[in-house]
Amino acid sequence: MSARYPFTAIVGMDDLRLALLLNAVSPQVGGVLVRGEKGTAKSTMVRALAGLLPSIATVAGCRFACDPAGPDPQCPDGPHDLSVVRERPTRLVELPVGVSEDRIVGSLDLERALAEGVKAYEPGLLAAAHRGVLYIDEVNLLNDHLVDLLLDAAAMGQSYVEREGVSVRHAARFLLVGTMNPEEGELRPQLLDRFGLTVEVAATREPVERAEVVRRRLAYDADPDGFAERWTQPEKELAQRITTARELLPSVVLGDGALRQITAVCAAFEVDGLRADIVMARTAVALAAWAGRTEVLAEDVRTAARLALPHRRRRNPFDAPGLDDEKLEETLEQSAGEDPEPEPDPDGPDDPGPDHDGGGPDGPSDGGQDAPSDGDGGPSAEQPRGAPVPPQPAAPAASPYRTRLLTVPGTGEGASGRRSRARTDTGGHTVRAARPTGALQRLHLAATIQAAAPHQLARGRDSRALRLRRDDFREQVREGRESNLVLFVVDASGSMAARQRMSAVKGAVLSLLMDAYQRRDKVGMITFRGAEAVLALPPTSSVEVGAARLEQLPTGGRTPLAAGLLRAHETLRLERLRDPRRRPLLVLVTDGRATGGPNALPDARRAAQLLAAQGTAAVVVDCESGPVRLGLAAELALHLGGEAVRLDELAADSMTGMIRTIQREAA
Repeated sequence: MSARYPFTAIVGMDDLRLALLLNAVSPQVGGVLVRGEKGTAKSTMVRALAGLLPSIATVAGCRFACDPAGPDPQCPDGPHDLSVVRERPTRLVELPVGVSEDRIVGSLDLERALAEGVKAYEPGLLAAAHRGVLYIDEVNLLNDHLVDLLLDAAAMGQSYVEREGVSVRHAARFLLVGTMNPEEGELRPQLLDRFGLTVEVAATREPVERAEVVRRRLAYDADPDGFAERWTQPEKELAQRITTARELLPSVVLGDGALRQITAVCAAFEVDGLRADIVMARTAVALAAWAGRTEVLAEDVRTAARLALPHRRRRNPFDAPGLDDEKLEETLEQSAGEDPEPEPDPDGPDDPGPDHDGGGPDGPSDGGQDAPSDGDGGPSAEQPRGAPVPPQPAAPAASPYRTRLLTVPGTGEGASGRRSRARTDTGGHTVRAARPTGALQRLHLAATIQAAAPHQLARGRDSRALRLRRDDFREQVREGRESNLVLFVVDASGSMAARQRMSAVKGAVLSLLMDAYQRRDKVGMITFRGAEAVLALPPTSSVEVGAARLEQLPTGGRTPLAAGLLRAHETLRLERLRDPRRRPLLVLVTDGRATGGPNALPDARRAAQLLAAQGTAAVVVDCESGPVRLGLAAELALHLGGEAVRLDELAADSMTGMIRTIQREAA
């Protein structure tokens, strides 16, 4: 096996380096979430960290790495013979994206538990990671219930396996590190908050640094062992510094002044709960120990805030993580009070304040010439044949709201989520029992006993124990919710371009995007105007990108409705090949009009029938307004084989929307 890439050989990424080292000094900090674009050596640095950590002493023969100095009294492998001790390197355990719950927490042999009355337990990855590092690459792609399970174990330091009245518990304390590419979707704010620190990483734009990265990587690839040998001394020195900081950590004092600054900063940035205060305090103490001090200074609080708060400030799912440095400095200065601290801070608060005036909102000025009228036939009316289609200025989106639930009919088998009904191996509720087709996963106890009971006399049962055979066992069939691909097809033509109406349409789509974010869906967006339909957002898990594209959506020109539906048909055809288990939901946002020739409307209806023949679930959001309504969108929904919902009925708290939701759930 090739030597690991040395931690000290990695160029740049100082924040990530510091965050990982602080967790190595004090695992109670709570782990690190590393956010960044692909190809930035996130995984390389995490894997290199394990080589710096001190080796650990374990009880010989214990599969749970019990510490001889304080073995777990409830260890499944106990009681232990403490006379035999072995020392081994700290483990780095990597969690695959497609991992199952049983692989994480371990599994019980339920057949032996019932037939023989023994607890046969096979440890999982949490047991292997105890007293080591648990690394989750692409943590944002894991199912939510698995992320919850991992973070709960990290917070409690224990893992539990509960199956049909049989339970096993073991210690699980580890340094948790997750990496993710935000372009592939965000974690829920509740899960973000469970990571102690977060770091944003990006590839350097300096040619000299980039050249050094390439030079070192090529040297490592050519001779991994020789390259690692050249960095042996820096690695030893850094490992020794970690050990020294760990020993100093219990002696570090968090004074009242520093604690007041921590709580003032958390209050100023309006973070929810008190976890941020606790994490900041632990991080500041670890920073002091790393610096070789026994007292926490303001500079430690400042650095702790920059690592512990950015991911906790998201007030909206589409808000980017970040921290206002100017506000941080102002809060630290105000909360310092009368505690003079000897902080050698060259970045003192010498900024007189904001260097700009109120200025007004971003975007086009309200000069009148770029504001279309509110009527349907305003400046965005159809252009003469052959004339260019100038886009109208992008209208701002109205405030988002909670939408009614749109679902795909039937029962699917897609990825775990929160939208449509689906058969699932995890979560949900039990709907029936079935014979297992492979290894028994979730025992249906009542059905198993019922299947075995009629055969007990024939099998010569002569005791209280059941005589079970393989054919008797039944497992649970569960039904929960799946995530879907929600493909938005948005009419951006002249008939929709009235500023007030387009703002309402954008607000509706933004609300549906937020709903898709909360339900863990993939999303895509097609827009059509002028003479063509454009795939503005290829299907992705990054709902935030969809919100950004929507905000800049131009409007005006003809209404090529057929082109939009045909582009949707082709997009969904390709997605079925890539991910056949994920069922799509087409959301068409239009007033139903189609222009561009005498056959524009018949062509659109034929395209709709093509999607219906494909079996695509569809919802048409009818944006038609005014006293005279043609009902074209509702007619189009019939050709799609879907449902039509008026724009003002989309909100969950609208009376019509509530009645339809109740009727659907009752069915």
